[in-house]
Amino acid sequence: MYSNKENINILTALLIEYGVSDAVVCPGSRNAPIVHNLALCKSIRCHPVTDERSAGFYALGLALATRRPTVVCVTSGTALLNLAPAVAEAFYQHVPLVVVSADRPQQWIGQLDGQTLPQHGALGAFVRKSVQLPEPADDEQRWLCRRLVNEALIASTSRLPSPVHVNVPITEPLFAFDVDVLPEVKRFHMMSGNSKVQGGNSSPTLLIDRIKDEPRPLVVIGQVASGVVAADTMRKLSRCHVVFAEPLSNQSCTVVHFDEAVRIIHSLPAADYYTPTYIIYVGDTIVSKATRRWLRQSKAPSCIVTPDALDVHDPLMTLEDIVEMPLGDIGSFLGSLCDVHNESQRSYHALWQDILGRCDERAENYLPAYSQMAVVKYFEEQLADLDADISVHYANSSAIRLACIYAQHYVWCNRGVNGIEGSLSTAAGFSLAKSGMTVCVIGDLSFFYDQNALWNRNVDGRLRIILLNNHGGGIFRQLPGLEHSPVADSFVGASHDTTAQGICTQNDIGYLSAKDMDEMQIGIVTLLTRDTDRPMLLEVFTDPAEDTRVQNDYFLLI
Repeated sequence: MYSNKENINILTALLIEYGVSDAVVCPGSRNAPIVHNLALCKSIRCHPVTDERSAGFYALGLALATRRPTVVCVTSGTALLNLAPAVAEAFYQHVPLVVVSADRPQQWIGQLDGQTLPQHGALGAFVRKSVQLPEPADDEQRWLCRRLVNEALIASTSRLPSPVHVNVPITEPLFAFDVDVLPEVKRFHMMSGNSKVQGGNSSPTLLIDRIKDEPRPLVVIGQVASGVVAADTMRKLSRCHVVFAEPLSNQSCTVVHFDEAVRIIHSLPAADYYTPTYIIYVGDTIVSKATRRWLRQSKAPSCIVTPDALDVHDPLMTLEDIVEMPLGDIGSFLGSLCDVHNESQRSYHALWQDILGRCDERAENYLPAYSQMAVVKYFEEQLADLDADISVHYANSSAIRLACIYAQHYVWCNRGVNGIEGSLSTAAGFSLAKSGMTVCVIGDLSFFYDQNALWNRNVDGRLRIILLNNHGGGIFRQLPGLEHSPVADSFVGASHDTTAQGICTQNDIGYLSAKDMDEMQIGIVTLLTRDTDRPMLLEVFTDPAEDTRVQNDYFLLI
């Protein structure tokens, strides 16, 4: 019978999956449940060594001889620090030493309790990765535990092998052994590289082979730098596979209305047929919260394509496979997927094309009343008609979400951490390095927060700004339940009566304003066509309640 501690059982199962055959175990009570589990594993030989400093070198010798990741397990407190010399040696010899340390619960660290010290990160620069496991209480924490162990073992065995540290907090009681079998915990598989431990080969052909047999594969392309995926590649890929790509990754003029589609799938006949059987994820973040939620709920196994497997992410909570390749090769790799399709995939593609086509018609035919949505729609229509070198930056929150509905070009946006600060400054700096026009579409809170972007002598007429001013954080009005709070507008939404006119006068910025549909349309045309050597700003005033109503109507009637 195994320990009843879930983090220990997840760790044990994954150590087996990654081919660990030897573990050096040191005496102690806190690590006893870990040692108990290791001793029960038929594929792992346990070697008891009392002196931790010596134990570290025993494990080093075993790893050198077997060329496999080798565990050294110690109890809490200073026991861990005694491993430092062996870990340092393993680091410089490139040996996959897996340090497993038992620890007291986090709440007792630094509280004058026995055998407690900050163990997480204690081995510093001599391990490639250090993780601290949670004590899982729900599925999300189980996913986190699985992910952290996988990340550590991938870091230990990929590229040049290296020591890693897995710290395992364990709450008393320690000695309950009533679990019949270890959980089924899937490891991360490298589909590139040549390590015997990884079990992969030297090219992404394994992924191509898997896709050939998948009935419903789906490609997700998160934010990537402009030019990484060519417009022609995107168009070809979208003609044969279901592809989710927002304007933050899409060089083509194709708008993919996945955000709208996933909101209504549950109400369609045979809704399960829309669910993918395998997901290939390329790039970084996606904007659509509805899409991200739907992808996670699908539970489909996923593969991430990344230039750095040692900094791998699991955004869909279902990661199984990793393909590591240089950023410059991703475009050609996606192009190679165009040659892979079967009859089931063609049916799946046709099913999605039908619903995405309906959503595309909705976006094209919906005529929003005067609102922020109407502003972005009209702006994007004017852009499509202009033969000019124009780069477009959207700020976070409402602005970028509207861009995902209407933008038919690549969009720049600070989506790394999605903060509102700095969007205007980023666009202003960008404009200095581009010969054409740079337009920044930005909400009022983002603009006023970053108004000092205009307080310098660098900016010139290449910078144009569309300021969407509805007197507060409009996106907060779309959060279900928040409307019941009496401070939703004043404290959360930061309502205000500020305008940009004084800021523009102070900084010699051309100022236009609009308070209805006609003024807005004239203002956008003027903003995009007037020749000036100074930046120009169009401030569009809208009603926040109307902004919310217009967007809700758009999604409601799809």
